[in-house]
Amino acid sequence: MTSLAQTSDELQDLYRELIIDHARSPRHFGKLPDATHTAEGINPLCGDKLKMYFRIDGDDRISDARFEGSGCAISVASASLLTDMVIGLHTDEALKYFSALVTRLAGVQSADNDNAGDGINLGKLRALEGVREFPSRVKCATLAWHALNSAIQRKSQPATTE
Repeated sequence: MTSLAQTSDELQDLYRELIIDHARSPRHFGKLPDATHTAEGINPLCGDKLKMYFRIDGDDRISDARFEGSGCAISVASASLLTDMVIGLHTDEALKYFSALVTRLAGVQSADNDNAGDGINLGKLRALEGVREFPSRVKCATLAWHALNSAIQRKSQPATTE
């Protein structure tokens, strides 16, 4: 019989593997020539720099997403997971994921451990929750998400985690 602690450890190992996979082989990496929305993200403390590209159609649906840049494994994995997640979403829904993820990683959990904010199920994004144990790494994990928010809001200044 499998104990709850063993199941939890196995889940953490699976999440670690997911982060490593996305860091080593990021999805949707590269420039998006026909992007309608872009934003830069800078984490001045550790040097992470990302440029996020989004193609948003007339119905405010994200039809494509890509990113470029350099950074630690966590920031690259988070940007990769972000692009996987938001393609096909309405911008309002993407912003709900932004809010839920940033809230969750900051250590504020909703009453339901599987969901965070507005009934959003984070799914694979929960792999990023391990950074809560390392507060300085939360900024790495949320950088791409702050850039998503800036791009959708059409903010001209680079997104920062400060």
